Amino acid sequence: MTMIFDTSLDKLAKGVTIGITILFATIIVGQYIAFKDGDKTIPNCITVGLLLIYFFIFAFRPINYILTTEKLIIHRPLSNVKINRDEIKSIEQIAKEKLGNTFRTFGVGGLFGYFGKFANTKLGSMTWYATRRDKAVLITTSDNKKILLTPDNPEEFVANFNL
Repeated sequence: MTMIFDTSLDKLAKGVTIGITILFATIIVGQYIAFKDGDKTIPNCITVGLLLIYFFIFAFRPINYILTTEKLIIHRPLSNVKINRDEIKSIEQIAKEKLGNTFRTFGVGGLFGYFGKFANTKLGSMTWYATRRDKAVLITTSDNKKILLTPDNPEEFVANFNL
């Protein structure tokens, strides 16, 4: 049994992604216009830096979640995250209100989603592989690590996990 659960960006993540894309494109084009007759070393370095940031974040964004009989797989373009099902202690749907006092400690906060290290005053530190700030599912592993996922249909995800 393999089930695939889609993810979609919320409005904030879509807006941040569009805004950052436009900002980076404007910076890249603008610097070449500003330095059209001069040395291109600085514009080239800035362009490479911005593109590396953009594509690095793109490569680690969550695409979907795959449940197999043995594993939970967080599918990403560059490298998947695999968690053995027998290492998962609990799985529960989390109300949006419980995530209200969450802040990013090291991660991405909107560009292609929300992923990395986050902390919450009630839930503690977590690793997010999310594309939205609602429809959250919290997974606690046997070593008490917390992982937050945001499948488009969290009820179905939890129900299928518990089968």
